[in-house]
Amino acid sequence: MIQAAMKKFFTLLTLVLLVATAAKAQVNFSVSYKRVNPTEVDVIFKATIAKGWHVYSTNIGEGGPTRASFGVDKADGAEPIGKLKPGPGVKNVQDEIFDMPVSYFENTCTFTQRVKLTKQDYQLKAYLKYGACNDQNCLPPMTVECKVAGKDGPTGAAADAAQAVADKEGQPKDTAAAAPAATEENAEGAPAAAVDVPQADSATVAKWYTPVIDQLQKYGNASSTAGRSLFYIFLMGILGGIVTLFTPCVWPIIPMTVSFFLHRSDDRRKAVREAIIYGISIVVIYVTLGLVISGLFGASALNSLSTNAVFNIIFCLMLLIFGASFLGGFEITLPSKWNNAVDSKASSTAGLLGIFLMAFTLTLVSFSCTAPIVGFLLVEASTSTGSAMAPAVGMVGFALALALPFTLFALFPTMMKKAPKSGSWMNMIKVVLGFVEIAFALKFLSVADLAYGWHILDREVFLSLWIILFAALGCYLFGWLRFPHDDVEDHTGVTRFFMGVISFAFAVYMVPGLWGAPCKAVSAFSPPISTQDFNLDPVKVEAKFRDYDAGMAYAKSVNKPVLLDFTGHGCVNCRKMELAVWHDPKVRDLLMKDYVLISLYVDEKAPLPENVEVQEDGKTTTLRTVGDKWSYLQRHKFGSNQQPLYVPVDNEGNPLNHTFSYKEDIDGYVKFLKEGIDRYKAK
Repeated sequence: MIQAAMKKFFTLLTLVLLVATAAKAQVNFSVSYKRVNPTEVDVIFKATIAKGWHVYSTNIGEGGPTRASFGVDKADGAEPIGKLKPGPGVKNVQDEIFDMPVSYFENTCTFTQRVKLTKQDYQLKAYLKYGACNDQNCLPPMTVECKVAGKDGPTGAAADAAQAVADKEGQPKDTAAAAPAATEENAEGAPAAAVDVPQADSATVAKWYTPVIDQLQKYGNASSTAGRSLFYIFLMGILGGIVTLFTPCVWPIIPMTVSFFLHRSDDRRKAVREAIIYGISIVVIYVTLGLVISGLFGASALNSLSTNAVFNIIFCLMLLIFGASFLGGFEITLPSKWNNAVDSKASSTAGLLGIFLMAFTLTLVSFSCTAPIVGFLLVEASTSTGSAMAPAVGMVGFALALALPFTLFALFPTMMKKAPKSGSWMNMIKVVLGFVEIAFALKFLSVADLAYGWHILDREVFLSLWIILFAALGCYLFGWLRFPHDDVEDHTGVTRFFMGVISFAFAVYMVPGLWGAPCKAVSAFSPPISTQDFNLDPVKVEAKFRDYDAGMAYAKSVNKPVLLDFTGHGCVNCRKMELAVWHDPKVRDLLMKDYVLISLYVDEKAPLPENVEVQEDGKTTTLRTVGDKWSYLQRHKFGSNQQPLYVPVDNEGNPLNHTFSYKEDIDGYVKFLKEGIDRYKAK
């Protein structure tokens, strides 16, 4: 039953991703504005609809498909009047699926919303929400944003009359007034400690947001880590491919596959050539998967995805399911029809296509072992480097490590006789991977917990669970704990003994962390020490400010330089830097005494008091959360999108040195900070 449910789950998940990606381009809306009279404007939404698709109209009852509607984000001196009006061409039918009458448009559609102007300076930020379907699939509810703004609204008596009409029609005077006021919890990260913050004038604030990318280039960017991050992802891919080789799903396939190629032709040279092509095909398949991920998500979207609660919880559940499967709870396989269909096609097809289909068969057959490793690699690559090409780079490393043994054994068949035979050791590797999958599942749950401030998995809780997991893994390796697929052994092998010792030692190493010890080896995965309630460690290095404007105003009042720390709740390398570098006495003194430290969390989900629209790369971007604002500041002012990123600036927002990213180099970091202080004093 579980196996059948898992098949349905993965089939449905694949279909949803394909449909959402392909269908989103089937409806294209444009927005125009028409001044009806001095006090009224029509907002007109026009769409072209692909053949076979339709967009639903406004008059649809509850329980049906998504009907078209008009919503308001902010209104000041401009209010929607009346209802959203559909244009000509509406079709009315009885829908058999929803069992109700529905109305929709085909080919083209138009919706019009009238807006009343009540002030000379007016602004309305709003959106059209709509639903679209074809005969097989439906888009999720989509939105089209619009903005009505100007300084040519009614004045004097005309404005009073317009406002009276709006009041009479029961429209709200200012929807923005209902927005919550900025507080320490829900707005822009008030000071972490009680600090008197002076007010800055608008001209000074404007300087703080002025781009300084050209000035940064004068200092150079010697500490940029973009290349090293991609290389790290490449090495992660190779490691993942090597681990996958020794799983029960892949290792037994090597001799069968190599034998197939060596006996396929009497011409050994041709057989070896085909085996090499087979290895290249494996690389192409996995790299294509990485490129698809790169295409679906841009670098800026990946950061938002990495701390999205739904995404992290889903991936946490997936890792828990895979972990339980690795421990022997149940088997996860793709539908056998898929494997059989591809395998039969490969057997009946000659030439390069047949070899490629053989490689695709390997991918399907080994799914239950490769999927959790590939999935984890893709997520880490997508969310930890800030580079949209990271998934493809990771897949190159993974595929090379996976394909190389197949090719080598085909080139040198005698090596196959020396290769170890499959056996119980493979099941041991699978169980160990199961424990690791469950441990990393907690990491993804922790990211969502930090980003949304739930406080259900604070540091001591996280460490307690990891201590139990790795102690249990030690018990398994010593033979004190067994799972369904384990063979009964009378003794523990030497390799298992040393692995068990390492696992127990790791569990014991984390125990002092329950009382506040740094535990640097797990700092990249555990929540920050600031989330721990019981902490005996007196050393604390925390930013006084999590708000850029307030921190800059304070620094100006006390005449100190500022160190901007662009960080994130889900940033692994940020936690490493904070424990491995910031806690060093030399660094700590500079940060706490000579700088005003401002930490800006680019994945903070707290809403802004009101949405902000900015122009970026010729497009309008809406900033809705505190993290959106700090991420935009980092891109717009400093031309970077990676975390951590440390930028020393003066009281006008001008850089004092090059940026510094992830590099556990205490001496280099001290030099970086001192150079900034010296330049500030020189100014």
